[in-house]
Amino acid sequence: MKHINRWLYAVAGVAILLFAGLIYAWSVLSSPIAAEFSEWSKGSLSLTFTLAMSFFCLGGLVAGLLAGKVKERILFIISAILLLAGFVLVSTIQSIGLLYLGFGVLAGLGAGFSYNTVMGSVTKWFPDKKGLISGVLLMGFGIGAFIVGKIYAAMLATYDWRVLFRMLGIAVFIVIFIDGMIVRKPSAEEAKAYSKSESSATSKKGDDYTTKEMITKVSFWLYFIWAVLMSAAALALIAQASGIVNESSAGLTAGTIATIVGLISVFNGIGRVIFGGLYDRLGQKKTMLINNGLYLVSVLITMAGLNANSLPLVVAGFVFFGLSYGGVTPTNSAFIMDFFGVKNYPVNFSIINLNLLLASFGGTLAGAIYDKQGSYMSIFVIMIAAIAVATVCTLLIKRPANSN
Repeated sequence: MKHINRWLYAVAGVAILLFAGLIYAWSVLSSPIAAEFSEWSKGSLSLTFTLAMSFFCLGGLVAGLLAGKVKERILFIISAILLLAGFVLVSTIQSIGLLYLGFGVLAGLGAGFSYNTVMGSVTKWFPDKKGLISGVLLMGFGIGAFIVGKIYAAMLATYDWRVLFRMLGIAVFIVIFIDGMIVRKPSAEEAKAYSKSESSATSKKGDDYTTKEMITKVSFWLYFIWAVLMSAAALALIAQASGIVNESSAGLTAGTIATIVGLISVFNGIGRVIFGGLYDRLGQKKTMLINNGLYLVSVLITMAGLNANSLPLVVAGFVFFGLSYGGVTPTNSAFIMDFFGVKNYPVNFSIINLNLLLASFGGTLAGAIYDKQGSYMSIFVIMIAAIAVATVCTLLIKRPANSN
C-alpha cells in the first residue's frame, strides 16, 4: 500500500508537469501569432521564449524559497492562476508587450512554480530512487510540450489560435489545481520508510548543505559548467534541426520535417527516464561519462549524415541527441540530492537550473555562426569542443569534504 501511495504522488506530479511544460511548445504555439502579426520580427518573437525561460527560473527560485513556509497546494494554486492569466492575456493581445507579459512573465513564472514544487515534493518520497523519479517526472515536463503541441497544431484547422489559447489556459488551470491538491511532501517517518538504510542521504545531517554552502564547493561549479555546456550543445542543435533535415534531404514536406525534428523531444523524454535509472545504478561519474559519450556519438553521426546527404543517419543522430539531452535534467536533480542533501533541495535545485539562462544562448550562437558561414560544420566542431570540456569537468568532480 505504501508503494501505491507514493506512486500516486508521482502520477499527479507527472500530470502537472505535462501541462506546465507547455512553455516549451513556444515554437508551435507562436506560429499563428507570427502569421497574424507579420510585422513583428523573428528576433522580437524569440525574445518571448527567452523571457519565459528567465521567469521560469525566477519562479522556481521563489517557489524554492517558499517551500516549507507555504503549503504545496498554495504554490500550485498560484501557479495555476499565473498560467491561466498568462494564456488568457495572450489570447487578447494586440501588442508585443502584452505577449511578453502574458507568455514570457506570467506563464514563465507559473511554470517555474509548478516545476520546482513538484520536484521538491515528489522526489522526497523516493530517497531510494532519486535518479529514476527525477527522470519520470522530468519526462512529463519534456514530452508534454510535444504531445500538447501536436494537438494544438491539429486543432488550428478548426479553431482560431486565440480560442485555443483560452482553452489551453483553462485546461492547465484545472489539471494543476486538481493534482496540486494531491501532491505533498512525506513526513520524516514516511521518507525514512523508503530509505535503503539508516545511513541513507535522508538521515545524514552532515550531507545537508545550505545554498550558501553549496555554491562555495568546487564540485558544484564543475557540475554547473557541465550542465551549461551539455544543454547549450543540445539547444544549438535544436535551433538548427529543421535546416539540418532540409539540407540532408531536399524536398521534404513541412509536416515530415516537423515529425523528424519532433523525435528529439520524444527521445529526450525517454532519455530522462533511462539516465535517471542509470544514476541510481551506476552513480554520478559513470552516468555523466556515458552521457558525454552519447553526445559525441550523436554529433559524429549527424555530421556524417550531412556529409553523405543521408537522411537515415541524420534521423539516427537526432535520436541519440534526444537521449543524451534527456540525460542532463534528471542528473541535475539527482546530483543535487546526492551531493548536497534533501533538506535544502528546493532552493538548491532552483540554483542549478539557472544553467538554462546561459545555455539558452547556445541556439542564438548557432544561428549567428550559420548566418556568417552558411554551414553547420563549424557548429558541430564547437559542440565537440564543449563535450571535451564537459568531460574534463566530469572527471574533476569530487564529493564535498564532509560527505561519506
